[in-house]
Parts: sequence; structure tokens; C-alpha cells
Amino acid sequence: CGDWSEYCNYLLNSFDFEKEVMEYFADLFKIPFEKSWGYVTNGGTEGNMFGCYLAREIFPDSTLYYSKDTHYSVAKIVKLLRIKSQVVESLPNGEIDYDDLMSKIQADNEKHPIIFANIGTTVRGAVDNIELIQQRLKDMGLAREEYYIHADAALSGMILPFVDHPQAFNFADGIDSIGVSGHKMIGSPIPCGIVVAKKENVDRISVEIDYISAHDKTITGSRNGHTPLMMWEAIRSHSFVEWKRRIDRSLSMAQYAVDRLQAAGIDAWRNPNSITVVFPCPSEAVWKKHCLATSGGVAHLITTAHHIETSKIDALIDDVIADAQDKAA
Repeated sequence: CGDWSEYCNYLLNSFDFEKEVMEYFADLFKIPFEKSWGYVTNGGTEGNMFGCYLAREIFPDSTLYYSKDTHYSVAKIVKLLRIKSQVVESLPNGEIDYDDLMSKIQADNEKHPIIFANIGTTVRGAVDNIELIQQRLKDMGLAREEYYIHADAALSGMILPFVDHPQAFNFADGIDSIGVSGHKMIGSPIPCGIVVAKKENVDRISVEIDYISAHDKTITGSRNGHTPLMMWEAIRSHSFVEWKRRIDRSLSMAQYAVDRLQAAGIDAWRNPNSITVVFPCPSEAVWKKHCLATSGGVAHLITTAHHIETSKIDALIDDVIADAQDKAA
């Protein structure tokens, strides 16, 4: 419990390790460490809630805007935090519909919108264009300090820092907070996540707790002390070059899957810098056999770092192709 950056009289903790984890992610997400604050969360949902909580404290009467492709946790979060919200249409590739976003902000006459940006949507792996959103808001007459952007980078937060041409996603690009999962690309055996925000915004929610001699800034009180150790081990055991090699391999595997499916006449595709391969939903027998996530008539496969060779991907693709041929017969 408590804040890793200050003394706490409950000494059974892993704060020294958590501090190094936060230093790593502050650097990865392009914010000076001394101007940042964050912590190891229980998972992506807690990171998203933390970002939305900060936004609400800054703009307590504002509306939060999120796309239809946003993770289901956000619908819960706006209820729990009692934030006004608007669901925005999505483009076919899963990005937020920028025209619909702006029209809803204008219709609401919202002076301080809270933007929930996806950095890799759950189903289609889409990255919302943060640069375009900021430009459109500027054209609308809103200064940058008049709105808040939280980035849900659960999956792509550990992809985009290691590619040659990343989409905008970090603090240098204009975000106010970001969350990433620890059990996805990083590979923690226990679900967890990392959230990073601007320290000046976090200080708004800080409350001193006398009996632990520390300030309360986190969503939960008692926290898992083991997951910071797992995050620390992961970042210490892989150099930047090694992470990049893992990401490059995953992206190559994703393109391999797209190429194989397309060669068989199946409409498969992926977004730029995405390891999520989208294709028409196969029959129930196939998606149940391979535990595929399905939504809105599509299914997806995600090529992670453990896919060192193609046998499992090929087994899935073979079944999808055979299923499509059976339907066409």
C-alpha cells in the first residue's frame, strides 16, 4: 500500500523495484521521470480507471468520449466514477470516427472534453490518431490545456515504442495519461499493468493517510507486491534491442498470417504496426476449437512473442481456410 516515491511505515513492500519500473516506463513513454507518477496496477482496467479519475478531478463536469471499439471496461468505469459520457462511432478499421467525435463535442457544447483514445483496440488493433484529434480540437477553438487525453495502450503500448514508424501515442505526442498491460506483450504470469500520468495531475488526488505515514494516490489500497518484481525482471532481462527483435518477429508473424489467408481468398487484414489479424468469423466449431475472440462478424488472431515458429498459426489458418471452402461448396 502507499506511494513507492515516499516513506511508508509499512515496510513489507517492493517499492524499490516499482520505482525502477516506473523510471523505465516514463522513459519509454517520453515523459521526464520527475514530472511523472504512476504505479503497477492490477491490470488494464485499473489503469484506465486511474486515467479517467484524474480527468474527472481536473474537469469534474465534463463529458468523456469513447468509441464503440473501446474496451468494455470503460462503460463500467464511467458508471463507477459517475462521469457523463458519449459513445462515438468507429471507422471500419476500428479507429474512432473523428467527424462523429467532433460533432458530438459541438452538439454537447463541451468546453473541456475528456478523450479516451485507444492505442490498439481490443478486436481490430486500431490506433486512434491523437495528432488528428488534437488538430481538430484546435480548429474548434480549444487550447491544449482545456481537454484531457487518456491513452489505453494495453497491447500496443509495448509495440509502438519499438517500431520504426510508430503512430502518435506518448506524452511527447500530447497525452495526459497512459495504461499498458503487464500480462500481454510483457508476459507476466499474473495479470497486472502499468499506468503513467503527469505528476501535477496526480497530486490533485493525493490524500495523506496518518496510520501508514504516506499519501494515498492509487485506486486500490493494498496492492500486489509480486507483480512489480515481475515487471522489474522483465525489463531488466530484455534490452531495447531484444524487445525490438521480439516485436519485429510478432509483426512478421502477423503479416505471414495475413498473406496466407489472403492467398486463400479470405479477406484478412491488419492495421499498421498491429499484431492483430482480422478476418471474417468462421463457423462456431472453428472459433470454439481455437478459442477465437469474435465480434461483429469478425474474428482475430494475435501473434505474440511466443510464436517462434508458425505451426500453431498454420493449424488455425488451415481450419479457417477449410471452413471457408466448406461454406463455398
